[in-house]
Amino acid sequence: MKVIIIGCTHAGTSVAQQILKTHPETAVTIYERNNNISFLSCGISLYLGGTVKALEDMFYATPQDLKDLGAQVHTQHDVYKIDVAKKQVLVEDLLSGRKFVDQYDKLVITTGSVPVVPPIQGVSLPNILICKDYADATKIAATARVKKHIAIIGGGYIGVELAESYSNTDHQVTLINGLHPLLSHYVDTDFSEKVAADLAAHGVKLKLNETALKFDSDEQHVYIQTDQAEHQADLAVICVGFRPKTDLLVGQIKLNQDGSIHVDRYMRTSDPNIYAAGDAVAVHFNPTQEDAYTPLATNAVRQGLLVGMNIFQPTLPDIGTQATSALHLYGKTLASTGLTLARAQSHGFTAAVASLTDNYRPEFMPSTTPIDMRLVYDRATHKILGGQLYSEYDVAQSANLLSVCIQNENTIEQLAFVDMLFSPYYDRPFNYLNQLGLAAMAQESAVKP
Repeated sequence: MKVIIIGCTHAGTSVAQQILKTHPETAVTIYERNNNISFLSCGISLYLGGTVKALEDMFYATPQDLKDLGAQVHTQHDVYKIDVAKKQVLVEDLLSGRKFVDQYDKLVITTGSVPVVPPIQGVSLPNILICKDYADATKIAATARVKKHIAIIGGGYIGVELAESYSNTDHQVTLINGLHPLLSHYVDTDFSEKVAADLAAHGVKLKLNETALKFDSDEQHVYIQTDQAEHQADLAVICVGFRPKTDLLVGQIKLNQDGSIHVDRYMRTSDPNIYAAGDAVAVHFNPTQEDAYTPLATNAVRQGLLVGMNIFQPTLPDIGTQATSALHLYGKTLASTGLTLARAQSHGFTAAVASLTDNYRPEFMPSTTPIDMRLVYDRATHKILGGQLYSEYDVAQSANLLSVCIQNENTIEQLAFVDMLFSPYYDRPFNYLNQLGLAAMAQESAVKP
């Protein structure tokens, strides 16, 4: 069988590795526009902040690794057209300009995402950069060495992480974010305000509720005109989100309104010979039981593995996702899963949130640390819909536990009384997540703890 994979970052690499591991006789051909594969873009801020010393360490596979497994890997090759009826892809070698046609039995779309570039005048001027891939990271790192004042446009994970990295490396940082609160896709307003306070405490100038309208630049500076003021910096980095890269497939397979690819639980598109995974694809979002566009590396790797397992025959269905994620900020961990209260209410749930701040272990221990917690749940069914945690204590694995609770449709009562270990080194007789469940129960007046 001939399998063509278009795009080779997280999902494409995972697909190829799984197919060639279990069915090494398969003819696998990979087309990738860049000259590299498998770049962990989440490591850009770690490199800029000095935590990771070499940007090249952010690659976890090379083209040669996949060639050694038996794949034909064509980097710097652009698939510019797909003919679904003929099961063909039209390809251009970006180095030589040669164009040719390749035939497939099964096609895998792992084209990923592209940065959202706002329709702002001057966005392509010098000293204005986009943050997405290895080439972008290289430009940003080189430019930042000679630039003192950095303006970040966008208040999602990447924007906040870049603001932290630059503020930790003696840069002056201005963070401009309009329309929605910081990290609003992941946390509710009170946690967004805590993040903003920590950024401000570390010298980041916050320009919230401002929308960038226009850029100007000269050799040394960039000028950002917002709907409220003009700001000057030496470098501007735009990171306002991503959109699925699916232009080749318009009118050929089923796409969602946001352009993401709809797949079934076996990662099949509406064409039985085409599979898809990664940032081009909508995930099955368990809290709402609907398609949702959630471009995370974790989703991409899992989906790619499932494509590799299911492309020969339906074997293992996707169980969906809760979009669980975490952010490290000035020694604190911000972790979230599922729906925020605002998003739960916008999806029609009669939702409520239980909030609790408590030390993770007893006060008689030599030290302890408070954890800020939020639990979002459905008042009608008491099912858990989401959770958020913020602390100097590492709460990342607690978000994973809440993710499992959402996956399994657990209730606040089950969280309150689920068996968890007790040792004064680690927690209280009632773990802090048990306590959070009890707080939700007390709020609903079902049981008084």
